[in-house]
Amino acid sequence: MERRRLAGILLLIFSAFTGTIAFRLATPAIAFYTRDILRASMFAVSLVSMSFVLARAFSSVLGGLILERGKKLVYLGAIAMMGNAIAVQLYPLTSTWPQVVGIKLLNGFLNGISWPMAQFVLAVTTPKEIRARVTAVYFFFGSIASLLGNYVYAYTVGLGLAGQMWISSTFFVLTGFIMLLSYYLLFDLITPRKKKTPESEKPSLNPGRVLTIASLMAVIVAFTSGEITYVYVSEALNLDKQRTAVLLGWVSFLSALLSYFVSWVADVRSEARMVKLTALLAGISPILASIKTAPTVFLGIFFALFAFQSFRPISRKVLASYHRSSLAIGGVNAVQNLSTFIGGMLFGIAYSLGEVNVGLTLNLALLTFLPFSLGLIIEGTKVKDI
Repeated sequence: MERRRLAGILLLIFSAFTGTIAFRLATPAIAFYTRDILRASMFAVSLVSMSFVLARAFSSVLGGLILERGKKLVYLGAIAMMGNAIAVQLYPLTSTWPQVVGIKLLNGFLNGISWPMAQFVLAVTTPKEIRARVTAVYFFFGSIASLLGNYVYAYTVGLGLAGQMWISSTFFVLTGFIMLLSYYLLFDLITPRKKKTPESEKPSLNPGRVLTIASLMAVIVAFTSGEITYVYVSEALNLDKQRTAVLLGWVSFLSALLSYFVSWVADVRSEARMVKLTALLAGISPILASIKTAPTVFLGIFFALFAFQSFRPISRKVLASYHRSSLAIGGVNAVQNLSTFIGGMLFGIAYSLGEVNVGLTLNLALLTFLPFSLGLIIEGTKVKDI
């Protein structure tokens, strides 16, 4: 790749690192603040997490539509990222959990504009033959930052929420500037909408089935999304806040590291086989996580994250070939976020069902995902290369 393109792509990958540090530091801080200081129920904590993804779902589509009106509007994504720096400063001012929900909605809206645009630019400016692997590296750098962000949270607990949010704000602003420079370097290669012709590059998998699998998978792995994960693991395994954050950071890091090999196989062998594998692992993940022992809880979370992180680059690669690629990538983000909202709220509501002991202690809230797991595994078996 020529130097200008390579520099732009590397900067976008680095933005995933800095942006995720900002987000991941804020997530456990807000989770435990809402649960411990504001005395919110698990349903309220779920609502905090899921208000973010609900807002992100709608703005993901909006961002795709905006970009089709002119590629200069891609710079709005970087500005939206910087807007998060202001939003997180509002959290220490809250005194009730509904106020936290309101700020989370704002965070979600801004992230829904910024991240899908970054993913779109990365996908369409990367050569097709290495697209899934480069996208996997992008998400992998986000997972490295997730691990580091959890460590930053663990070591800055003494600063309080206000001090931690200043660190988060700094990284959000830095990420916005990195995105601006990347978009400038890659601007000539950005094509939000292509003419649909018989000779157009065709998706390698059925886009409709990709969206269906994305939706079902997002419902199921919602229990690994945001604040609810930290609270569930801490309470289920009786772990303190710092240890919970560090362990979840390592699980996320390892799952992302191994997911690169799935992307490599998808690029050089078969995308369909890798989608089948991820569907199976995501399908069984809540069953494992429902068993209240440390090995099974963390293995279930690992399977869910590994499957989701492996599937994301493949889905972006497939949809980047669609003639309305910016809208398609924004659409899959929206579908996944809406589904995550449904899954997260299901988990939060069902949490009050408690547990059942059948020789092993099982969390009933996670077992409510079984119908979705079955549907995902069935859909996965139907995937074929076009």
